[in-house]
Amino acid sequence: MSQSLTLALETSCDETSAAVVANGRTILANIISSQVPTHQKFGGVVPEIASRKHIENVIPVIDQALREAGTTLNDVDAIGVTYGPGLVGALLVGVATAKTLAFALNKPLIGVNHLEGHIFANFLAHRELKPPFVALVVSGGHTSLIHVKDYNELVLLGQTRDDAAGEAFDKIARVMNFPYPGGPHIDNAAKQGNPEAIAFPRAFASPNGENKFAFSFSGLKSAVLNYLNSASQRGEIVNIADVAASFQAAVVDVLVKKAIAAAEFVGVNKIVLAGGVAANSSLQAELASAAEKQDFALFYPPPVLCTDNAAMIACRAYYQYLIGDFADLNLNAVPSLKLGIR
Repeated sequence: MSQSLTLALETSCDETSAAVVANGRTILANIISSQVPTHQKFGGVVPEIASRKHIENVIPVIDQALREAGTTLNDVDAIGVTYGPGLVGALLVGVATAKTLAFALNKPLIGVNHLEGHIFANFLAHRELKPPFVALVVSGGHTSLIHVKDYNELVLLGQTRDDAAGEAFDKIARVMNFPYPGGPHIDNAAKQGNPEAIAFPRAFASPNGENKFAFSFSGLKSAVLNYLNSASQRGEIVNIADVAASFQAAVVDVLVKKAIAAAEFVGVNKIVLAGGVAANSSLQAELASAAEKQDFALFYPPPVLCTDNAAMIACRAYYQYLIGDFADLNLNAVPSLKLGIR
C-alpha cells in the first residue's frame, strides 16, 4: 500500500506547529513551538505578539518537521492548515504559508476546522477508534457536543452560549493568582480540596428543551468571583484548594452529564473527549466512571495531542483529502468558523 503524506500547519492561537502524518494515522513528526513564556507575563495571549511570533517560527518548524519525518516537500501529497476558528492574525500566518506551499508545489490545499482537528486527535492516539461516536470538545474558546456520524459527517448537537469551560478556568485562575495558563493549576489545587465545600451553581437546560445540549458557564464564573470578592471584603481567609475543587466539580458535573445524555440521545456507545481541557484529570476520571456505568467506551488523547498541534490538523486533512475536499487559493482565515458545518 502506498504511503500518503500530509504536511499540516496549526497557528490558531499561540502555538506554532507543523506536522507530517502518514495515511492519516501515523505521526512521523509533530513539532510545536510554544509561546507560553512570552505571553505569561501578560496573563494571557496578546494577539499581535502571537502573530509576530508565528511569522518568526513557521518556517523553522516546517523545516524541523520535514527533517524529523525524513521527507521533503516534494514527497508530500497534500498541505493542510487550520483556517479557523482562532485569532485572525495568527490564522493568517498559517493560511498564507500553506497557500504559498500548495501553489509552489502544485499540491492540494486543505482548509481544516481547528475544532474538528481536536476531535481527530483521538484517531492518532487510538488506532481502533472509528465513527460513529459523540465528541465532547472542551477548550479555551469552545465547549461543544458533536455527533460524529462518519469521518466527514459531523453534526453539532450543542455548544456554549457564553463562556467556554476553558475560558472560565482561565478567568478564575487569574483571579486566584495562578500563572497563565491557569487550567492545570486549578486541576492541581483541586486535588487538595473538597469538591463539596462550596455549593457553586450548575447550569442545566431543560432535559427535553430545544437547547438541552447547550452549555453556560458565565453564571458559575460570576458565582465564584462573587464568593472570592465577598470573602476579601470581609477579610476572611479563603481555602484556595476548596474553591478550586468546588469550581472544577461544578464544571465537570455539567460536562459529564451532558456528554452521557448526548450519547444516549443519538444512540452510540462511544464518547470522545477532545480539546485542551480534555487533559483535566477530574474530567477524565468522572467521565470514565459515568461511561463505565452506561457500558460506554471513552477515548481521549495524551496531553501533547490535547493542546494545539498540527498532527491533529494533518489527520483531519487526510480524511478530507480522501473525498477531494480541497480549498482553492482564495482560502482565508475565518476567526469565528463554526464547528460541524462543512
